[in-house]
Amino acid sequence: MLLQAGEEALITPPGNVPALSPLRNIKELHRSTADTLAISEEARAEVEGLLTQLQQLLVGISIMQDLTPRAKDSLVSFGERLSTRLFAAFLNVQGIPAVQYDAFDVGVVTNDSFTNADVDYEASLPAILKSLTLQPGQPRALPIVTGFLGKGRSTNAITTLGRGGSDLTCTLLGAALGLPEVQVWKDVDGVLTSDPRVVDAARPVPELTFEEATELATFGATVLHPLAIQPAMDSGGKMGVRVKNSYNIIAPGTIITAQRDMKDVLVTSIVLKSNVTLVDIASNRMLGQWGFLAKVFDIFSKQKLSVDVVATSEVSVSLTLDPAKTLWERDLIDEELDSLMKDFDGIAKTSYRRGMSIMSLICNIEKTSAILERVFRILDRENVQVKMMSQGASKTNIALIVSDEEAKHTLRALHREFFE
Repeated sequence: MLLQAGEEALITPPGNVPALSPLRNIKELHRSTADTLAISEEARAEVEGLLTQLQQLLVGISIMQDLTPRAKDSLVSFGERLSTRLFAAFLNVQGIPAVQYDAFDVGVVTNDSFTNADVDYEASLPAILKSLTLQPGQPRALPIVTGFLGKGRSTNAITTLGRGGSDLTCTLLGAALGLPEVQVWKDVDGVLTSDPRVVDAARPVPELTFEEATELATFGATVLHPLAIQPAMDSGGKMGVRVKNSYNIIAPGTIITAQRDMKDVLVTSIVLKSNVTLVDIASNRMLGQWGFLAKVFDIFSKQKLSVDVVATSEVSVSLTLDPAKTLWERDLIDEELDSLMKDFDGIAKTSYRRGMSIMSLICNIEKTSAILERVFRILDRENVQVKMMSQGASKTNIALIVSDEEAKHTLRALHREFFE
């Protein structure tokens, strides 16, 4: 509704902004929630103050006829800022002392990349510790902190942390405070052995290492963003991250730590990333030539294209491109891919295949032979052709590239082999 209000404000005269349907709905939602929760008049006044600021911002967008990334970050920040105030006020009504904080007021500092800002850890960690440490004589109260938000280092303007930003805020606060564990509450019983939307028999994984969790998140698992793992990794193994289910609170969830016993582990989870593009680059000039790979990746860098999986031989490189990670966050059209191929003229022969999927087995690489023997037996039985294979440098991931048409069927077959 906030984003919709911003878009509608662009085509609405300033005097008509208060009548915008999404703005009216936002006001009604928060006022009715305040009534239902019977919060204090002081807290209600804070909520009304923010709703007034929201309307003023929308009027400004209408006057300027421009919804910049900076204005968009300010606009969407009202969701967290309003909901945390309502929740803290409700806890106080229930007799649980609570204080609301905006993340940028407790010290979350970022760069100035609006809509997808990076946290400045060096500045943020000590500032958060100082802000949230109980001072002598200060009454105890539960801090309720907005996720997803920070303030730009240079602009001092509100920024948002992009996808997974609230999970990142959670682990950032935990790391700053030196906590042994933080909990991230989702709508599943932790990290699962596969995507439950594809595999009905997917089940929770009790334990993961940070490395495994990062690989899972990078290659398709949506439960926890890889950036959210970073503060825990930087803690030197002192802090774990537990993923739990808001709708099944007795489930133990998945605990993610620096290390775990891998003795009996074969495959931990199998994830799928669909709609990727496979690029093959071949040149006899690679033979014994230094700098060839640098030239290849320089082309992708100039085109602002993200490469996921790579396999190389003496005279060829095969790699996958994630269309969602282009500068424009959309699929590349054929003309753009054809233009990319022309950039290799005089360097190498290239071709591409769209509609590919990366099947990632997060596993114990020390048992690669046993794993691959079973994998290729299943693939042969199911008549699935692997277009490319790569074993990650992380030593926790074997990636197989198959066609999108074969991917889900293959995923189910491999899950039955290793987990059912």
